[in-house]
Amino acid sequence: MAHEQIEKLYEACYMRVFSYAMTLAGNQAQAEEVTQEAFFRAYSKQSSFRGEADEVTWLCAIVKNLCLDEKRRESRRAPMPEELPDQGKGVEQSAMDRDASFRIHLALHALEEPYREVFELRIFGELSFLDIGTIFGRTENWARVTYHRAKLRLQERMCTK
Repeated sequence: MAHEQIEKLYEACYMRVFSYAMTLAGNQAQAEEVTQEAFFRAYSKQSSFRGEADEVTWLCAIVKNLCLDEKRRESRRAPMPEELPDQGKGVEQSAMDRDASFRIHLALHALEEPYREVFELRIFGELSFLDIGTIFGRTENWARVTYHRAKLRLQERMCTK
């Protein structure tokens, strides 16, 4: 893209891209910054634009990635509190929560393989379905179906107890 083309793109798409950034960022200053950075990256990496999608879609994908990167940076910077704040739970509610948690772990422990491992990798390991499928030497779709079946079996066990 020539300099004139990027200017025309900026004028034509700025508000749509900014609106999307505002939705993701939640504040105007950050949305403006992300929008400017998205246009800068689009200009500097224009050779990576394959033309398979609309320019606005490409710019919005850049905005989304920039916002995700910023959220990750913020989460790394946020200090962990020494103690969890009191959430207003009484002793009775805390005991019920512990009991429910224990029953969930019992049901999970009784779940047969590969359902238990797929469920644990997804929930506790926070792995993508693609990664889970790779671990088992299967497809991403297999991991999705197995996870869904594991959830259904856990729900059935929780309802019968």
